[in-house]
Amino acid sequence: MTQQLVQSSAAAPLAAFTDRLPPMVAADERTAWRFVDFFAVTIRNPNTREAYYRAVCRFMDWCEGRGLHGLGDVMPIHVAAYVEHLPLSRASVRQHLSAISRCFDWLVSGGVLQTNPATSVQRPRHVVRVGKTPVLSDDEARTLLESIPTEKIGGLRDRALIGAMLYTFGRVGAVIAMDVEDYRISNHQRMFLLHEKGGKEHQVPAHYRLVEYLGEYMDATGLWRTPKAPMFQALDITRRRLKGSRMNRQIVFQMVRRRARAAGLPPTVNCHSFRATGITNYLSNGGSLEDARAIAAHESSQTTRLYDRTGDQITLDEIERIRF
Repeated sequence: MTQQLVQSSAAAPLAAFTDRLPPMVAADERTAWRFVDFFAVTIRNPNTREAYYRAVCRFMDWCEGRGLHGLGDVMPIHVAAYVEHLPLSRASVRQHLSAISRCFDWLVSGGVLQTNPATSVQRPRHVVRVGKTPVLSDDEARTLLESIPTEKIGGLRDRALIGAMLYTFGRVGAVIAMDVEDYRISNHQRMFLLHEKGGKEHQVPAHYRLVEYLGEYMDATGLWRTPKAPMFQALDITRRRLKGSRMNRQIVFQMVRRRARAAGLPPTVNCHSFRATGITNYLSNGGSLEDARAIAAHESSQTTRLYDRTGDQITLDEIERIRF
């Protein structure tokens, strides 16, 4: 939705897509353009853009349903009432409130509004010390990789893709954004160039098992000959050859669920599980938190610590000392 708005704003008249805007902003041309500009100009990450757009539209729909038909009618009490009863987690509520506040700030700075009604609304307190991402044990991770049949291209691709997320601690978006040329030789060793959030490029050495997985996948597909092609591609309808188009997150998510189910793993396993599993395994084998932070390209080691589940078993062992 927001991608269409951004693309349309560059070439088409506003009238061509005002029906896609919330009624509260669509009624006035200046307000509508300023609203579109907020998503087109201030937010570079497409996932953040989409999440913020949904959050702002949801709030404006809520306001419309309560008889508020103009942006100037929105008061801090309305924003507070909205977030008070929003049926979401605290983290999601904070994201919604941030989206609303930033959007209104942009409208204020553009002269559309005099004040931002969300500024004075207090954010719900949200402190996270332990991550919630499901983590695989060493045996489960090994079982998953070994359970993938590699007689066909699809299996070779899936094993290499899951291996890349496990061994590089890479986000799924960064891994599927790789082109063949991003798997390169530097200082006499194989390296991955990952394109992380915020336009950051991040190099990670390739684990020897991952070199093996990728070698078999690229030999079978001939990808070595197409350095500009996407590394991980969708399969054609016969599932016997690559289509040339890059895999998207939804395709990867469905693949991961299918492979996890076939390996007898919990249905909660997702793409982010591999990042957390890799970090936990690395730390449990003597790796340092700071080096894990560097491999994962986290800004802070506090973020990396959320992925560390090495203490889970220690905690259980200590609890089992209680005997009656």
